[in-house]
Amino acid sequence: MREYLLTLCITAAVTYLLTGPVRKFAIVAGAMPEIRARDVHREPTPRLGGIAMFFGLCAGLLVADHLTNLDEVFTDSNEPRALLSGAALIWLIGVLDDKFEIDALIKLGGQMIAAGVMVMQGLTILWLPIPGVGSVSLTQWQGTLLTVALVVITINAVNFVDGLDGLAAGMVCIAATAFFMYAYRIWYGYGLESAAPATLFSAILMGMCLGFLPHNMHPARIFMGDSGSMLIGLVLAAGAISITGQIDPDAMNLFAGSEKEAVHQTVPVYIPLLLPLTIIAVPAADLVLAIVRRTWRGQSPFAADRGHLHHRLLEIGHSHSRAVLIMYFWSALIAFGALAYSVNSGAMWIVLGIMGLSAVGLVLLLLPRFTPRAPRWAEHLVPPRYRRRKAVEVSGEGAPGAAYGAGAQPRGGAGGAGDGDAECADDRAPVAAGVNGATAVGAGQRLLEDHKTGTSR
Repeated sequence: MREYLLTLCITAAVTYLLTGPVRKFAIVAGAMPEIRARDVHREPTPRLGGIAMFFGLCAGLLVADHLTNLDEVFTDSNEPRALLSGAALIWLIGVLDDKFEIDALIKLGGQMIAAGVMVMQGLTILWLPIPGVGSVSLTQWQGTLLTVALVVITINAVNFVDGLDGLAAGMVCIAATAFFMYAYRIWYGYGLESAAPATLFSAILMGMCLGFLPHNMHPARIFMGDSGSMLIGLVLAAGAISITGQIDPDAMNLFAGSEKEAVHQTVPVYIPLLLPLTIIAVPAADLVLAIVRRTWRGQSPFAADRGHLHHRLLEIGHSHSRAVLIMYFWSALIAFGALAYSVNSGAMWIVLGIMGLSAVGLVLLLLPRFTPRAPRWAEHLVPPRYRRRKAVEVSGEGAPGAAYGAGAQPRGGAGGAGDGDAECADDRAPVAAGVNGATAVGAGQRLLEDHKTGTSR
């Protein structure tokens, strides 16, 4: 465990320290695209954060190669080199896209080529554990097609969810943590050395995300771009392929009783077709919904829009930070719920716990529908939006004609007559809903608009 933690810390440190210089390089290189209609940030922000993440990956693999208990992963298996080759290719494609905005079909072709490179070097699915049947051996073509499909699905699922500050890096970090715990249990608990590469990949992936998150949390100073989102998606897929297609469930007979029972116990996070749906279920669901939504409208599945799950959270009234935390919550619930189920699939308390937490998640989703108000004695302890509004009636033509909530002050003093009202109203124009979470319009702003139009409440 110490070797994995050291590798994680080195990867995180290298990623964190390189992100600052990479940000300056991105600004100089002009990798700061103009704000698009679907974006939620207000100012142009540099991309190319994937450069720091890639060098963090290289540092993690280099350190692990020189550790006593992890060097066997490199001598007995070709999977780390396969991962590095595929990651380098997908990273180069992402860097070009961050700078020049290459076509979506070209990126899709690059993703398939990167997956093919890993397959050629041995990182492929050899068999599938089917519940009630056992291990089903796959032909070379079947294994190749299934591996490429899993890589492409995972990459695009992570890429599609990368729409808010810190969202993709945090969700993948949560998924990598759950997957690390599962892979380490297979390796240490069952003594299967074949699970060591997947455990190493998960530890490195956690380090990449943790090192980048401090620079990417709201308000983000740099975005990972496609060079980062496609990279971490590929690393996550590589870990799933390694532990799913390379470990024979028959090796677990000593502890599970039979091959069929071993497969049944590990099915929640063991079948590669279900793995993206359990480990990264939220971005995978977002990917499916986006494809259905765009094709239903007659658009290309790769056409960008503002219909992703994180955009919907902003539209219903959640702030930027709250929307990200809600997505974190659902990712952790699904990933660790599947992990707990794989440990003990017969425990009823696991099912009840998941159901209870799901109810909590639904309440969190509906929070904008409620407007709680704090008692008067505690108003100074809560943000202004939770305080009771105190209407102040002002008569006379020269008065500002507004009632400001507790703690709110009109811009420019008490206001003036005639044109002063219009100027004040223009200066206090509300921010459009969904832009960095600014969705609330104060009472003073609403009454100012009523004063201009001659209406009354």
